Amino acid sequence: MQPIRHANLLEQVIPLAREAGKLIMAIYAEDFAVTHKADASPVTQADAVAEAAIVQGLRALAPMIPIVAEEAVSAGEKVSAGERFWLVDPLDGTKEFISRNGEFTVNIALIEHGEPVLGVVYAPALDCLYAGARDLGAFRIGAGGLREPIACRPPGLDGLVVVASRSHGDEAALETFLAGRKVARVAQAGSSLKLCLLAEGAADVYPRLGRTMEWDIAAGHAVLAAAGGRVCDLQGKPLGYGKPGFDNPHFAAWAARA
Repeated sequence: MQPIRHANLLEQVIPLAREAGKLIMAIYAEDFAVTHKADASPVTQADAVAEAAIVQGLRALAPMIPIVAEEAVSAGEKVSAGERFWLVDPLDGTKEFISRNGEFTVNIALIEHGEPVLGVVYAPALDCLYAGARDLGAFRIGAGGLREPIACRPPGLDGLVVVASRSHGDEAALETFLAGRKVARVAQAGSSLKLCLLAEGAADVYPRLGRTMEWDIAAGHAVLAAAGGRVCDLQGKPLGYGKPGFDNPHFAAWAARA
């Protein structure tokens, strides 16, 4: 595997995420149909259009790097991850998209040797973009266009700020996970924005005690790792990528020193 410059690559991936976001928002502004995949999860035209644009852009940018993209895999495309590959979720938080609450994201991540080393998360309805790469740190670009460095925080003396899924919560499992821990409050958020809240120092832990796929969290994981955080399974083992079927175990994402 030949070395590549993550800094240059990150700057080239950001416009791809923004362009996908524009396509998504054009559909978001209109009436759109909702269908369901084999696993009963919802899908819209926005998922397909955004994925096609991202895949085309990544192939032009780095033709030798394989691409694992959610809708293609869901449609039965056979992919081989390899030592380096892209993970793409063109529209994470489809339920948030359908409910029009704005908490959906475009996600593009680069995986090397099973670890997310570069990620871009763009929330087009909020015009907020998070990005980061190994050894480069993480940053946020808000609606004003200002690029601000972000970093994880240690938990406050009043306890952990816990972020939970808005659409996929399991209250009983969450209570069991938090038992014995001092908790200041529990906040809800949609899509991979939960990981970004940890990365920007707004929360301390995100337990995910339900099914996810690798493309759901890879970009947010990369941003969080670049900001000083970590994602582990419930036994404390770092979460890896390129697993058979691309399914994740239950996991917890943690901010620094949390």
